[in-house]
Amino acid sequence: MTALGRSTVQVGPLGLGAAGIGNLYTAMSDRQAYDTVSAAWLRGIRYFDTAPHYGLGLSERRLGEALRQFPREEYTVSTKVGRRLEPAGPAHEHGDDLADGFAVPADHRRVWDFSADGVRRTLESSLERLGLDRVDVVYLHDPDDHAEQAFREGYPALERLRGEGVIGAIGAGMNQAGMLTRFVRETDVDVVLCAGRHTLLDQRASAELLPAAVERGVSVVVGGAFNSGLLADPRPGATYDYARADAGTLARALAMKEAAERHGVTLRAAALAYCAAHPAVASVLVGARSSAEVHDCADQFATPVPGALWRELRETGLLPDGGVYGR
Repeated sequence: MTALGRSTVQVGPLGLGAAGIGNLYTAMSDRQAYDTVSAAWLRGIRYFDTAPHYGLGLSERRLGEALRQFPREEYTVSTKVGRRLEPAGPAHEHGDDLADGFAVPADHRRVWDFSADGVRRTLESSLERLGLDRVDVVYLHDPDDHAEQAFREGYPALERLRGEGVIGAIGAGMNQAGMLTRFVRETDVDVVLCAGRHTLLDQRASAELLPAAVERGVSVVVGGAFNSGLLADPRPGATYDYARADAGTLARALAMKEAAERHGVTLRAAALAYCAAHPAVASVLVGARSSAEVHDCADQFATPVPGALWRELRETGLLPDGGVYGR
């Protein structure tokens, strides 16, 4: 277990990202969600990340229900603020939420709100859905277009909640590296969650974010290790950053897969090992949607990746020189 920044909150090297159990893209049963979390626990995973955004609160409700079987002091939960959920009106007017990626009824709407009041209200609602009296980590969620309010109001609100002992660690979670670097340099965050920008296919976090995190003593949690699917199973039609992968990116992923197999490992194992290798990284989140996927991710994460693979990927230009490769 590793402490997040200067906090006392501990996370393990592999965590479960709970967007999938919020019906990301396709629906699953409550039983499948419960079994997914239970399998994660069985494999030693003790860090679980969720958000109100994931299935309009469904992820939080399902995660809380599944975690109720385990001792509270033995696991770490993070959730997020910035998207406040409000009832959407009469039930007969509801469509679905697939425009935002989740196969759930659109019975609530998301309201961007990084105000101090919004942060507290959103957290209170999350605790209700989770059925918990506290969460360990709270992230400002995707403040890309709301930077001024996030830095002026949202971050200070989290800092006060941390000071009051309501939460143990604070940070920001985004799909970009630039603003996360600003959080690391200009605030007293404990951790940042960087999704999709520290992977075999996208090394943008390596330029400034990861070095700044090491310098400032801030932890990094990595999400999107498979870039939304392509690095898990590169094939025509696979998704990359939540859209269909273009031909060039697909060809690069397939070349990496062939190289990995020549060295006796899967591309999934290499993708997870790459994410975990940098000294700034405290944990890697996997978005498993079933117990089988959890077991596969845990197996791949535990697989040693030979140094010869990293050398081949650098020599063939599939990875840049100078990175940190292998655990």
